Amino acid sequence: MSWLQLRLAIAPDQAQQLEDMLLGLGAVSVTFMDAEDQPIFEPDLGTTPLWSNTHLMALFEGDTDADALVSHLRLLWQGELPKYQLEQVEDQDWERSWMDNFQPMRFGQRLWIVPSWHAAPEPAAVNLLLDPGLAFGTGTHPTTALCLEWLDAEPLSDRDLIDFGCGSGILAIAALLLGARHARGTDIDIQALEASRDNAGRNAIAEDRFALYLPEAMPQHPADVLVANILAGPLVALAEQLTALVKPGGRLALSGILAEQTDEILKAYRGEFELDPVAERDGWIRISGTRRR
Repeated sequence: MSWLQLRLAIAPDQAQQLEDMLLGLGAVSVTFMDAEDQPIFEPDLGTTPLWSNTHLMALFEGDTDADALVSHLRLLWQGELPKYQLEQVEDQDWERSWMDNFQPMRFGQRLWIVPSWHAAPEPAAVNLLLDPGLAFGTGTHPTTALCLEWLDAEPLSDRDLIDFGCGSGILAIAALLLGARHARGTDIDIQALEASRDNAGRNAIAEDRFALYLPEAMPQHPADVLVANILAGPLVALAEQLTALVKPGGRLALSGILAEQTDEILKAYRGEFELDPVAERDGWIRISGTRRR
């Protein structure tokens, strides 16, 4: 069985109206995809944010008259349609196709992120089991990869760590598997805390090794290591608080930072930290350093 796929390049404020129209015209599904590489970090509870450049894709039964479909849509839209493309797509095992896009990924020398449906490529390595989820980070984004590689290279044995803006918990869980003694995770989104808890359980992390908090409830005593993969604005605004959460001689890693935002982050932290060389990947950077004693 084949399907007729209509792809439209839309702005976010066009999404709801076009989705309603296409479903009314018989679409069996309507989905939205990022038209660029523009991540959305931890959306507010109950919201479905879209990218500034979004592709809407609607699937129709294969025998749908394409010309009639576009004509009806133009009448409903009452204006110039966004740029669109029509094509026939063959039926397939969509779940299997989606799963095939996610393969085990190696970060540094020891650490692998392994989807649950894959065998670990190196069973003796440090294997973190994590499936793609609700935009909370699976290691595929450069900012997460930069932090994972940094953790893999750090001496974490018997150290305490804070994952500030923990999302899926991937950074804290990786640190615990790499030898950290205890981790605190904090996030403003209760869904992120639930995801972190679930992922810790999947990786056999004991509850007493990974404590999770909303920001206002997290104990403020400093840790040996702090990682914060959030955004540049909060990293600057929270510089004093994040600095206080790192012990003298402790280590810090910050990401979620675009290359053009490097100077403002360096300015906010260089007074208290001996900073390492900046690491960069695909236009994103990681800043790390050691707190002065």
